Amino acid sequence: MSFKQAIVVDNISKSYQIYDNSKDRLKQMILRGYKKYYREFWALQNISFEVNKGETVGIIGRNGSGKSTLLQIIAGILTPTTGSISVHGRVAALLELGSGFDPEYTGRENVFINGNILGISHREMEERFEEIQAFADIGDFIDQPVKTYSSGMIVRLAFAVQACVDPEILIIDEALAVGDILFQKRCFSRMKTLAEKGTTLLFVTHDIELVRTLTSRAILLEGGQIVKEGPSAEVVLEYRRRMHKEESAYYQRLLGTPTTVQENNVAVEMSGSDKVCLNNLENEDLAFGDKDAVILDIKVADAAGETCSIFYPGDEVKIRIKCKTIKSCSNLNIGLRIRNKTGIKICSWGSLNQDIAIWSGRAGGKPFWTEDVAAGTILVADFKFICCLGADLYEVQAFVSREDDQYYRQQRMLHWIDEAAHFQVNMRQQEYFFGGIFDLQMKAIISEQRDNLLEKKGFVL
Repeated sequence: MSFKQAIVVDNISKSYQIYDNSKDRLKQMILRGYKKYYREFWALQNISFEVNKGETVGIIGRNGSGKSTLLQIIAGILTPTTGSISVHGRVAALLELGSGFDPEYTGRENVFINGNILGISHREMEERFEEIQAFADIGDFIDQPVKTYSSGMIVRLAFAVQACVDPEILIIDEALAVGDILFQKRCFSRMKTLAEKGTTLLFVTHDIELVRTLTSRAILLEGGQIVKEGPSAEVVLEYRRRMHKEESAYYQRLLGTPTTVQENNVAVEMSGSDKVCLNNLENEDLAFGDKDAVILDIKVADAAGETCSIFYPGDEVKIRIKCKTIKSCSNLNIGLRIRNKTGIKICSWGSLNQDIAIWSGRAGGKPFWTEDVAAGTILVADFKFICCLGADLYEVQAFVSREDDQYYRQQRMLHWIDEAAHFQVNMRQQEYFFGGIFDLQMKAIISEQRDNLLEKKGFVL
């Protein structure tokens, strides 16, 4: 029997019994059925979703939202209190650091033990061992007890085992965050290769950039429930919006500010002020922020300032963001992000970036961050660059923020808009051509080697 779905989660919930002390736990064991000496904590409530074969899905949410519990249930480590789950295919899971490893055995021995758990014969694991050892790259420690390993070495070996056995379903928790940057790069490259080969990937991460670029779909958990499911870009935006609301509420409690924001309306109400109607960009579902300042318009233009949506390498691109301050503001930063159609962030830049260059002496001019801006002020920020992008469709995200620290270490988002504008980059292939995301403007010098000496032939490209 063949299944289109690799994973089917049907209305599962997970409850834990919370005791105030050990005596209550003992009483419950003895007097079971007469009285409850515990409180119920529902880590998951009524979770349902499907993951198709070959799909890559990210699960995001705050700490304590139920992400790891959900993955452990899917991997078969935990049993749900209610509901059912069906998994079709060989599952490899990298969850808690070192899970599945016996610290007394060597790395080599643990490789074969894990292979046996996954249903792979000893002979087949012998054939795969060289690849696993090379990927883990822990040297002679492979024959030392795992209890002597650093956390980074454990995750190296654990990922190598799971990724090199060609699983049909690979489940990964936040464990990869322990590895060093180069190893993480190798892991993500391997995950991409597995996805291209048809492996179903399901992983938890706090890296929302990774979710946007590696997954086609995402699930947002909050308080043990699914609050958003859909295309990764939409789910990531909802996650950022919710985090922003929580952060704003925290600062309002801390500072006692009476500001209230209506996210789904263009009207912003402030204590002691009249309502202000904003000529906002069209889709409020793509925006969030405190609205102390708002984006009124964004325009993509050519070198002459004319609205333009198609560019070629070497063209000048101008992006104008028009804002209005609703309240008196200071420490403002107006900026943008450019992403390609797969969600990869090409560049982030704001007025504060330019201010940093001014303060460091790398650029001239007057910093904007130090300016106090009165309520009702219209601000126009012009950004321009020479197009050095590869042929693709690009999305512009626009924002205005308050940066309480001049080096981006404390930010409050006033207005953020996803998909604020788009533009296309094409290539005149017979004039100038390169492959990839970005034009490094390379030069090639061709020489002939004679008697160990290089003679330049004048072929300079």
